[in-house]
Amino acid sequence: MVATIEYGSNAAVKRLFALVAVSLTALLVPGISVAQEAPPALEFSFSNPGARSMALGGAFVALADDATAAFANPAGLVQLLRPEVSLELRRRNYETPYTEGGRVSGPPTGWGIDTVTGLRAAISEETTSGLSFLSFVYPGSKWSLALYRHQLADFSVTTEINGLFGDVPEGGTLRYEDQYGITGLEIVGTGLASAYQLSDRVSLGIGVTYFDGTLDNRGEVFSVDVYPDTFWDRNSFLPHRMMVANSFTVDDTDIGFNLGLLWKFTESWRLGAVYRKGPRFDYELYNRAGPLNQEPAGTILESVTDRSIAFPDVWGLGLAYRSPDGSLTIGFEWDRVEYSIIAETLNSPLVDTSVATIDDANELHLGAEYLFLKTSPLIAIRCGIWHDPDHRFRYLGDDPFSQAIYRQGEDLLHITAGVGIVFKRIQIDLGADLSQNSTVVALSAIYSF
Repeated sequence: MVATIEYGSNAAVKRLFALVAVSLTALLVPGISVAQEAPPALEFSFSNPGARSMALGGAFVALADDATAAFANPAGLVQLLRPEVSLELRRRNYETPYTEGGRVSGPPTGWGIDTVTGLRAAISEETTSGLSFLSFVYPGSKWSLALYRHQLADFSVTTEINGLFGDVPEGGTLRYEDQYGITGLEIVGTGLASAYQLSDRVSLGIGVTYFDGTLDNRGEVFSVDVYPDTFWDRNSFLPHRMMVANSFTVDDTDIGFNLGLLWKFTESWRLGAVYRKGPRFDYELYNRAGPLNQEPAGTILESVTDRSIAFPDVWGLGLAYRSPDGSLTIGFEWDRVEYSIIAETLNSPLVDTSVATIDDANELHLGAEYLFLKTSPLIAIRCGIWHDPDHRFRYLGDDPFSQAIYRQGEDLLHITAGVGIVFKRIQIDLGADLSQNSTVVALSAIYSF
């Protein structure tokens, strides 16, 4: 006996909502940094901009001594003595692993593609590149102003579920919904930041950011090519066999802010702190009937149009040491990323996140820089390391399909390195960030006048 799903059922419709919409909570962003297991998986980077900061493992909040401080820690802007213009180009190659198929329960039959014990993984590989950061800083005697543009997210992923099987108590085998999905995400922040020097040792900073976010996720559910003849074969995703088409879209703007503190409590030691408020965007979620549905193709089965999704706030605290001669700099930074707000705000009558969770993350960053003071121009070498805890969406309920798709991930360790060349008016920096699932290279230039 072979069991199959009822693609046109209300249960299948709501499962699709949960699969596509709730999976948006699997984060990630600029330098957008962890690959996810859910289709689609979204990825964000809350790391500081700039090739120098990247090479230092992102441990920059207590330094904040160049134009990228406008985002990293605006309190550091008062350290700049001349107007500066900076830009960063970033190229990122990343892999997004996801569950493609295999066995949820029971042994494989050996028929068609049902040959794998356990789950079968696949990888979506993408490359993004372009202008990541641009800023202008104008310093005064005890104050500074900065304008900046920062790419917080530039991410795309293509996934499919093709042949996910499981035994059922009544006997036989169930083939879960075959699905194809594609997602594109972009978030750009344009901001104004300012800083004021309270004393020789303490400065405060504040910034206001205008966020522009777009997200286009398309998910489609298909029946097998010819039922029941191709029940055990790969799905060709034929257009006339589509049961349900899902779209989750964001095209919205929001205003956020960031606050910064920099305290030089000795000549060599300094403390930095920052808070960044994440954006909140309205979204629309539509579930439409496909050609093979019980309803006419294009019919809106269910929708959500009056909800919004919030992205994480970030708290950062850092400590930095600089040797008396200025040749050696060591930085440490702790960042608290509040990912759980995504699941909390995404919950709606059609998207039940009560059995889902995303853990907040405590990122740890450590970096060092050595400046060769006797060279002309000055040359700096940098290295770093940072720990990115797992923050994938995790399913906590009993549904075996969701358990297979939304699995707990692994923590990632990033190794960073870079070099800088400092001329009288120009500084050029190159940085790289390597992890198991991504390779990021950044080139920055700063011009003082």
